[in-house]
Amino acid sequence: MSQPPGQLTFVAPRRAKPARHLADLSMAERRAAVTELGEKAFRADQLSRHYFERLTTDVQAMTDLPAASRDKLATLLPNLLTPVRELTTDGGTTRKTLWRLFDGALVESVLMRYPDRVTMCVSSQAGCGMNCPFCATGQAGLTRNMSTAEIVEQVVAGARALAAGEVPGGPGRVSNVVFMGMGEPLANYKQVIGAVRRLVEPAPHGLGISARSVTVSTVGLVPAIGKLADEGLPVTLALSLHAPDDELRDTLVPINTRWKVAEVLDAAWAYAARTKRRVSIEYALIKDVNDQEWRADLLGKLIKNKLVHVNLIPLNPTPGSKWTASRPEDERAFVRRLQFHGVPVTVRDTRGREIDGACGQLAAAE
Repeated sequence: MSQPPGQLTFVAPRRAKPARHLADLSMAERRAAVTELGEKAFRADQLSRHYFERLTTDVQAMTDLPAASRDKLATLLPNLLTPVRELTTDGGTTRKTLWRLFDGALVESVLMRYPDRVTMCVSSQAGCGMNCPFCATGQAGLTRNMSTAEIVEQVVAGARALAAGEVPGGPGRVSNVVFMGMGEPLANYKQVIGAVRRLVEPAPHGLGISARSVTVSTVGLVPAIGKLADEGLPVTLALSLHAPDDELRDTLVPINTRWKVAEVLDAAWAYAARTKRRVSIEYALIKDVNDQEWRADLLGKLIKNKLVHVNLIPLNPTPGSKWTASRPEDERAFVRRLQFHGVPVTVRDTRGREIDGACGQLAAAE
């Protein structure tokens, strides 16, 4: 259900929770859960190895587990995501999957294979409460938060497809994860942090992906950015700025009515100082809205000499939107002005646009 313009939803509607899954739990919690089932604690390590290393949930295939114990232990590996539809482009190397959660909620994830890496773009909420008017997900409103395991399972599903050779390019592994799918990750803070820990912890605790290869995106929830800096997780922070001035950002990114540009950037610089990680500024270029050279100059002045990189995103079209991508000449001029201020900048490769799998296009429609 769509939200009135500018309205923010921070608290997700109360819904039934998905079944407890191995990936929801730390290793210590898994051992306790296995003991509660009447099994020896080390069975948790075996289960974890099957799930995170061998990428399997079929307990009957886990021959190192006693046959009499398998059904009991299977309760820690419930099915959380059911594929509804898969769309591919780029010769099959970009795959968008629509998933149905246990309660019927729909989310999407995107796998993108490049010559040197494989990136999974994952959702952290069904829908989004941040209501950015140029984003298809934001227009849908917030259905509910996802559990830690529902988030992790999107990455594991991608890893399974790669390991099985289902993605052109031969068997591979997920090397990068970006929390840039549906939802505002920092509005589902506890579950997202749990998911990040599962992703970066070495096997069999987790998937063993480098924390430096994980990016957490936010529209600018300032207190949560401070909390993230204290977690001891050197993940990349991606700040969806989209405008350097409060007047326009209040409209494009309604959270700006609560925390202004200066406050959000201060939180980002504090994050960079604490983690020594370069902050990524995400900026969707919208024709005749935020792509003027004077705005590029203002942005350049605000962020020059900082540990920062600007990711310019040609706006991806969404159904019914009045906005479109900037003219190529305006995009080039914007890049030149940022470079004049010494700011590192790239224009994002818009993978997945043909299948509505690019930035801002995820709407989870059947």
